[in-house]
Amino acid sequence: MNKVLVIIPTLNEVENINNIVHAVFAVNSNYHILIVDDNSTDGTITEIKKNQNKFEHLFLEVRTQDKGLGKAYIHGFLWALKKEYNYIIEMDADFSHNPKDLPRLINACEQGADLAIGSRYINNKINVINWDFKRLMLSYIASKYVKFITGIPVFDTTAGFICYKREVLQAINFSHVRFTGYAFQIEMKFKAWLRGFKIKEVAIIFTDRTKGTSKLNSSIISEAIFGVIKMKIKGLTKT
Repeated sequence: MNKVLVIIPTLNEVENINNIVHAVFAVNSNYHILIVDDNSTDGTITEIKKNQNKFEHLFLEVRTQDKGLGKAYIHGFLWALKKEYNYIIEMDADFSHNPKDLPRLINACEQGADLAIGSRYINNKINVINWDFKRLMLSYIASKYVKFITGIPVFDTTAGFICYKREVLQAINFSHVRFTGYAFQIEMKFKAWLRGFKIKEVAIIFTDRTKGTSKLNSSIISEAIFGVIKMKIKGLTKT
């Protein structure tokens, strides 16, 4: 039986964490969840620990230094590889990624993909709910820009709902991953593509959070936009 780990990074997600944990286990109680928390101060950690008393397969790692989305995921990836999980999934805590789509991503990998992306923009169709026009266009154009600059055959290059086969993560040297914010998602796809792994996009409906505060800011967006060319040049060395 394939072992599945869902990695959920958190920073002050007390309004969402209880519900997202229950929702994932409702989809499949055999999934495992790893919460990688960047030392939340709003009670998120307390809620996770309460849920650990209910769910045997819920795990928590609290990071106090070197914070950031990319660093949190790398922490989770290394943890997952040590535990020998077959499929490792990135997912947000705020329900922008629907837990009911998890089996579809896993199935895509079972059917031959090395990484499956929950895509908001597959075949140029936009499936996003509750974003204002400015944010939607910024995200959509950023994905187009990345695809144009890098040549990567992916519509939603900035997507953060992804299922990796363990072999993909084993092939990437995380000490050479340069970005920690929004561009982390781009870099991981780019590195996987350079190494010849098969990428499959699965259409999802992305729904913006209704609780809590978004962590997206201008510096994260700038990293994505202005770092892509540098990433391509240095990425050609396959580091």
